[in-house]
Parts: sequence; C-alpha cells; structure tokens
Amino acid sequence: MNKALAVKYNKEIPAPFIQAKGRGLIADRLLDIAIKYDIPVVKDDLLTETLYMMDPGEYIPEEVYDIVAQILVFIKETQDLI
Repeated sequence: MNKALAVKYNKEIPAPFIQAKGRGLIADRLLDIAIKYDIPVVKDDLLTETLYMMDPGEYIPEEVYDIVAQILVFIKETQDLI
C-alpha cells in the first residue's frame, strides 16, 4: 500500500517536522493536494518508511537530517531556477 508524508520546515523552527501522513487513499489525496498547489514531491521509499513511524507534529529524527537537508536544498535550488 502506498504511503505519503508532508514534511515542513522554515528557519523559525528548530527542525523539519511531519505535517501530515497517510496511506492508500489518504496518500493519494496528499499527492493530489501537492500537485494542485505546486508543492514539490520527492519519492524516497526508505525515507518514507523511516518517517512514517512518526506522528504528525513530531520533528524528524537527527538520523535523517542529512538526507532531508539534501532534499530541501534540491527543492530550493529547483524552485530558484523557475
């Protein structure tokens, strides 16, 4: 069954956090919302499995800071090109 997460970060908070998560139809709806509002989508099954164990509102664990930071930098650079 497919899973999706929404991760949010800005400089005013200490770390990225899980904003929403879902599987099946809820995951499909999260993806639809992201597409509708031009929110970048990154597919990473291993990271999704790791973060899916967390609850919305929880900060991501330090163990995945590096990969999430790389994703956020990639998204920022991509958006800057547009």
